Amino acid sequence: MISFALLEQKARDAARAFVASGLQAGDRFAIWAPNIHEWIWIALGGQMAGAVLVPLNTRYKGSEAAEILTRSSSRLLFTVSGFLGCDYPALLQTANLPELKSIIVLRGSSADHPVIEQFIEYGRSLDDQLVDERIEKLDSAMLCDIMYTSGTTGVPKGVMSSHGQVVAMFEAWSAAVRLVADDRYLVVNPFFHTFGYKAGWLACLLQGACILPEAVFDAAAILETIETKGISMLPGPPTLFQSLLQHENRTKTDLTSLRCAVTGAASVPEQLVRDMKEFLGFERVYTGYGLTECGVVSICREGDDFDTIANTAGKPLAGLEVKVTDANGHRVAAGETGRISVRGHSVMQGYFNDPDATASVINTEGWLDTGDIGWQNAQGYIKVTDRASDMFISGGFNCYPAEIENRLLQHQSILDVAVVAEPDERLGEIGHAFVVWSGKAAADIDKLVRWARANMANYKVPRRFSFIDELPRNASGKVQKFKLVSQPGTTAI
Repeated sequence: MISFALLEQKARDAARAFVASGLQAGDRFAIWAPNIHEWIWIALGGQMAGAVLVPLNTRYKGSEAAEILTRSSSRLLFTVSGFLGCDYPALLQTANLPELKSIIVLRGSSADHPVIEQFIEYGRSLDDQLVDERIEKLDSAMLCDIMYTSGTTGVPKGVMSSHGQVVAMFEAWSAAVRLVADDRYLVVNPFFHTFGYKAGWLACLLQGACILPEAVFDAAAILETIETKGISMLPGPPTLFQSLLQHENRTKTDLTSLRCAVTGAASVPEQLVRDMKEFLGFERVYTGYGLTECGVVSICREGDDFDTIANTAGKPLAGLEVKVTDANGHRVAAGETGRISVRGHSVMQGYFNDPDATASVINTEGWLDTGDIGWQNAQGYIKVTDRASDMFISGGFNCYPAEIENRLLQHQSILDVAVVAEPDERLGEIGHAFVVWSGKAAADIDKLVRWARANMANYKVPRRFSFIDELPRNASGKVQKFKLVSQPGTTAI
C-alpha cells in the first residue's frame, strides 16, 4: 500500500530526477507500461517538472511505439521488461530515435538501460528548491499531456490538453458519478487511455479515493479482488461486465461492496444494465460519451431509468455545449439525427505540430467536430448512433452500423457483433454482420434473419452474416473493423 504522502514524496523524487536529467518545461516524456503504481508517480513527477506526458499503448509493436516517440520528440521513455513475456526496450533496438535521450526500466531488467532506482538516485544530490521552482512556474494553461488517437482510421494524432482543463473536466466527472474519498476504485481500464488515466487514477487523486491498479483483465481475478479488497467503484467497457456476469465464480463471490459502475459504447443492451444491477449488485450504473479530443462529453445522471441509461449517453457535463447539425452545418430539431459537435473548456488545445488537422476539426467559434453521428433530445440527453465515416447507404437509405448492432445485441444468443459495409451491385452497399454466438444453441441463420426482419426495418438487416469466435479489438476496447473481412462460413441472404 502507498499512502498519499508517500505518493507525493515519490513524485517529488521523480521530479528531482527529471530536472537533473536536463528536461525542460514543455519537453515530452513517454510511459510505455501496464497499470502499475510506478506509472502514476512517474507521470506526476514529470508533470511537476513542467514536462509533458505521452502515454503509449501497451499493445504497440516496436515500430508503432517508435512512430509516436518520433512524432512527439520524446526525450525520456519509461517502460518495462517482461510484461506478458514482452521485452519493450528490445522492441526499439533497431529504431532510429535521435531525440530520445534515455530509456528507463520501471520493472524487470535490461543490460543496456538503467532501472528506475538508478534514475531516481541520479537526482538525489539536486537541491529540492529547484523542484519547488518548477512547480511554482506551472499554470493552468500549460500542457500536461499529449494523448495519441487510436489510429483505427488513419495516422495517430497527438491531442494536447492543459492542466487546468483536465482538472476541471474530471472534477465535474467525479461529481457526476459521486466518486468520494471512501471509494475503493479498481482501475482495469489501461492507464494509456483517458478512461484509465484521467477518469481513473487522476480522478481518485482529485477526490482522495483509493486506487487499485489492475495490469491485466482476468474475470476470475477481478471477482476475487472485488471480494477481498472491498471494491466499490468499477468502470469499464460493456464487455468487462458481460465477462463478469458469465463467469462461473460470480455466484460464489461476495459482491456487496460494489456501488458504482461506469460504462459506455454506441451499443449498451438494456438487459446488460438490468443484469449489472440485479446480478452484480451495483447501486448505480452510468453510461457516458467521450473522445480523446474532449475527454468526457456527457454522462447519465442519478435517477435515470434503464431505458435512458442504456439508450443515451447522458447529458453534457457542466461547462460543455453540444449541438447536432445537418450536412450544411445547420442545427437540427431535438431528436433528429445529425453530426455532433461540442464546445467548452475540455476541448483539446489542438493536435501536436499539426495546425491543418486542428483547423479541420475545430472551427473559429471553438466548436469541435467529433465525427460522430447522433441526436440530442429536448432534455439534453445525447445518443451517439455511429461514426460519420462508418455510415453507409443501402438502396438509398442511410444505415448506421451501431444502431444495427444495438438491435442485434437484443437477440438472446448474440454475445457480440460488429457490422461493416460491403459494396453491392444492386444496392450500392450492404451490411455484413460479424457475430459472436453464445454457443448455447446452434446458429440457425434462417431463424436469425427472420428475427432481424421482425425487429428492424428491412433495409437495416445485414445481407451477410459471419460467425466468429471474437471481435478484433484494440487495447482501448474499440472494434478494429478494418480487420473484419469475408471468410469461409459467410452466409449471404
